[in-house]
Amino acid sequence: MTDLFSVEGKTVLVTGGSRGIGLMIARGFVRAGAKVIISSRKAEVCETVAGELAAEGTCAAIPADLSHDEGALGLAAAVRERTGDRLDVLVNNAGATWGAPLESYPESAFDKLWAVNVKAVFRLTTALLPALRAAATADDPARVINIGSIDGLRVPWMEVYAYSATKAAVHMLTRSLAHQLAGEQITVNAIAPGPFESKMMAFALDDPGSRAAIEQQVPLGRIGRPEDMAGTAIYLSSRAGAYLTGAVIPVDGGITTHG
Repeated sequence: MTDLFSVEGKTVLVTGGSRGIGLMIARGFVRAGAKVIISSRKAEVCETVAGELAAEGTCAAIPADLSHDEGALGLAAAVRERTGDRLDVLVNNAGATWGAPLESYPESAFDKLWAVNVKAVFRLTTALLPALRAAATADDPARVINIGSIDGLRVPWMEVYAYSATKAAVHMLTRSLAHQLAGEQITVNAIAPGPFESKMMAFALDDPGSRAAIEQQVPLGRIGRPEDMAGTAIYLSSRAGAYLTGAVIPVDGGITTHG
């Protein structure tokens, strides 16, 4: 049973891995014995966090700005060089959000979030296909895990129009890629998180009253914990998750059961 859920020795890239959900996932993989690369836009922060994670296992940093094609393609090239052109797991976590009232919601929000939340996922995945193909086998496929959101599954509580639209796009992109790549033994799944401790949620969770109100909306009665997110990613990357592809998994304490 331990082997069934093992990711020991696998090479994993986590984008946006220096904080929030990305850090939760990266730390989980490091502790589980994987060889992890984290990437984020701020080079100094990325290097510092990678150094901290390396104290618990194997972790390196490759900073990159994924808001434009050159950044995504440059990261893919650096990862392929670092890993000998072999990558077991790609976690597309890097993302951005934007909240504003309906009639003042700016067009620039859609431009920025489309570039980071959707286009970068597609571009980085396609650029790393040679490395994913090299790692893939029938018994142990290569894995792509895209981080979507429950805000792409149901109408959000807040006015985040571009965010929810792009996360819904991530979910459909996940299904499309899963269908296209299944024959090459590459699985593609998405995790749709609910409320977790992150910079995106800090404005709501740092206020005790707001935090309590959010917790009351969660059927399980609490905010997500790091092991909730890490455990789902590790499952999807292990032999236990080898036959699952094209799924969008809500990790939300039951919020999406409200309908």
